[in-house]
Amino acid sequence: MNKMAEAKPLLASQQEPIGTIAYQHFGMELSETAKLALPIVLAQVGQITMMTTDLVFIGQLGAEAIAAAALAGRVYLMSFTFSAGLLGAIVPLSAQAFGANNRAVVRRTVRMGLWAALLSSFPIMAFALGGEQMLLALGQAPAAARLAQQYLFGLTGGVAPALWFLALRSFMSAVGRPEPVLWITLAAIPLNGLLVYLLIDGKFGLPRLELFGVGLATTLVNFATFLASVCFVLLQRPLRDHHVFTRLWHFNGNSMRQLILIGMPISLASLMSYGLSLAASLLAGLISTRVLAAHQIAFHVAAILFMVPFGISMAAAVRVGQAVGRNDGPGMKRAGLAAMLFGLLITAILTLAVIAARFEIAEMFLSEAGRHTDPTIWLAAELLFVAAAFFITDAVQSIAAGSLSGLKDTRVPLLFAGVAYWLVGFPLSYVLSLKIELDAIGIWIGLSIGKALYAALLVVRFLLLTSK
Repeated sequence: MNKMAEAKPLLASQQEPIGTIAYQHFGMELSETAKLALPIVLAQVGQITMMTTDLVFIGQLGAEAIAAAALAGRVYLMSFTFSAGLLGAIVPLSAQAFGANNRAVVRRTVRMGLWAALLSSFPIMAFALGGEQMLLALGQAPAAARLAQQYLFGLTGGVAPALWFLALRSFMSAVGRPEPVLWITLAAIPLNGLLVYLLIDGKFGLPRLELFGVGLATTLVNFATFLASVCFVLLQRPLRDHHVFTRLWHFNGNSMRQLILIGMPISLASLMSYGLSLAASLLAGLISTRVLAAHQIAFHVAAILFMVPFGISMAAAVRVGQAVGRNDGPGMKRAGLAAMLFGLLITAILTLAVIAARFEIAEMFLSEAGRHTDPTIWLAAELLFVAAAFFITDAVQSIAAGSLSGLKDTRVPLLFAGVAYWLVGFPLSYVLSLKIELDAIGIWIGLSIGKALYAALLVVRFLLLTSK
């Protein structure tokens, strides 16, 4: 009797903590995701800080220079993103191998990533060198196309080191050591600012290079960050224990095939996304130079905000991939959902801050004119308000895509991107901006709807896969 009496509270105590344990596991996952994502996010913010510094200096050259930089940036990113997406496969492949404690696969994956970075850098440089002719063929103004080509000339030499740095950064994140990337980026910010300051106006006897100087500064910084990352991988434990540079010239066909199979859909999906941004910029350019300048300011703010969910998406891919390597089914779902919740909350807070400070943000890029006299500032501020939905849905789709890549599921998301971006988003932007004559506001409404559809499809896909 006493034993039965003692057994009853024991059974109750066994049943009661089930929900508590699940909550604790989710809380622990959220904490681990945040710790992994924080240095990645800060490094991404550092990257966009350098881009912002460039844009602020370019803004001193006038609205036409900003418009030209917008076109050049779209052309460059459209080609660069293809290789960056291919290298994105390093994270899930290395994370799964790391979770399974298979250093040989980690090493081969990173080595083939460095090979892929080198081989894909050549077509990117060729694409950038022909940027002016492409822009003219797309109907852009000759003066803007010429200025954009100057910027692209400066950027071309830094393609390969930028991709190599991206490959090593992916490796560090996959094995849970993203801090060196943050340190490197923090050191690169003042270096980039100094180089742009010296080269754009020709300080201390240097030639005045204007937009070409901004691109050249980026190239020099890319070389510096790559060399610094090599030093960390060679010298710092536990990174050096993976010996990723061992037999660097040995080509492994199976690892390269895996990299292509997983990375190619990521590349194509990213290319669709950046192609959409390029098409949106071209639409804005067809309306007027003022609309293009305001659109570029709003898009740059969107790029700044995107760095946060993009960093979290890398953490999601790592956490999900490591759970796959451990054969931890519930851990996969927890990792993805925790990352989505974390990214959604952070992006919502940042979006509210942007809405509150939208006029001040616009004035930062066009400081030579006051808000009451410059219609470009008014338009940019209005676009920042309209784009609030875009900011949030863009965050969700990025993290959901990262979670799916951790499962090595990249082909179906590619299909989703084609439907959401090019069958829904861009046609709506075209109709609303040029046919219904909502101008730039119509562009952003269409983009927001396309992003929302893509995010919904990815989240449903992740929930279905992790529930099986």
